Amino acid sequence: MAVGSVAGAANAQGPDPLITELQDWASITGAGVDETPYGMPIRFEADVIRRNVEWLTASPISSINFTPIHALDGTITPQGCAFERHHSGAIELAKEDYRLMINGFVDTPLVFTYQDIERFPRENHVYFCECAANTGMEWAGAQLNGVQFTHGMIHNMEYTGVPLRTLLNEAGLTAAGDLSDKWVYVEGADASSNGRSIPMEKALDDVLVAFKANGEALRMEHGYPVRLVVPGWEGNMWVKWLRRIEVVDQAVESREETSKYTDVLEDGTARKWTWIMDAKSVITSPSPQMPIKHGNGPLVISGLAWSGHGQVTRVDVSKDGGITWQTARLGKQGDTKALTRFYLDTEWDGTPMLLQSRALDETGYVQPTKQQLRERRGENSVYHNNCIQTWYVNEQGVAENVEVS
Repeated sequence: MAVGSVAGAANAQGPDPLITELQDWASITGAGVDETPYGMPIRFEADVIRRNVEWLTASPISSINFTPIHALDGTITPQGCAFERHHSGAIELAKEDYRLMINGFVDTPLVFTYQDIERFPRENHVYFCECAANTGMEWAGAQLNGVQFTHGMIHNMEYTGVPLRTLLNEAGLTAAGDLSDKWVYVEGADASSNGRSIPMEKALDDVLVAFKANGEALRMEHGYPVRLVVPGWEGNMWVKWLRRIEVVDQAVESREETSKYTDVLEDGTARKWTWIMDAKSVITSPSPQMPIKHGNGPLVISGLAWSGHGQVTRVDVSKDGGITWQTARLGKQGDTKALTRFYLDTEWDGTPMLLQSRALDETGYVQPTKQQLRERRGENSVYHNNCIQTWYVNEQGVAENVEVS
């Protein structure tokens, strides 16, 4: 019925010269097969790019840009669109110069070349990577008018790599003794020497030492030639240009897990070891960068949902600011701890809407409201803001970032 009504409206407009008249692109030959040896997006999609917020940091060397999630569909993020986060800039490190050291409480300290790593049995998994500061600017109220900027510190790619447990077992863990209280400290090769402590239980579970993304080599800005993938946990732990893995008997307490990447509570104290990215969702269309342009009639409300605890099992959508909810249709489910696409196929009559989405995951966790989070952490937190987002859509289909209290 909906398809029929759309088709009827199109036919009622009369003859279309783009159909009835010969066009230039059908009159001449096009580009040859060698025109672009590495395929690039067509110029009509030049607006689908990463963007930064200039005032957010003092320098782009230690900064972040944002994935254009408003302009993408499905779940896989092209590498060229996947957000960047650097602490001292992206570095060029050739495969021939790459070395990965495993030391500490291991039976045999080892150093691997890139070629060594490629010889181990590999796995392929799709995982989301989300910066802990994603949506962080929204704690005190609606700040940034675009889903790319409120929720774009995230990507979802198919990673190819060797399980970290494989390399740890190669070095041997007998010398570590009881593993229940052991950690691994992972460190990058860039000038910031970004490092994080990971409990051994997680290290032996699903962590990957990855060297491919979406079937091709990692991009420089994503840690070429080798990075760590820590499924479901905050992006700062996904150390890029991975150079060292040390088995230790206690957390190292690095800068990135003490003064940074801790969650401020309502009473002003800071809580650390909050690694897991809780269930979260956001409507990407309609949104401030994707207004409704087709007028009244059939409307597809679309968005993304994810959880570091596992699969997203349901997403609800509200058009009235959370008073009533409808269950959305989920896209094809992939790996656990990966993005899920959701759709609500509906009709729009031009009435203003307060659009929200709410994710539920397989553990029973329900995405909270901002008020629920503030009751725990006040307004001065930065990290792990997974609250329900609201877009106000006016009669013209233009969307704006607002807060419903």
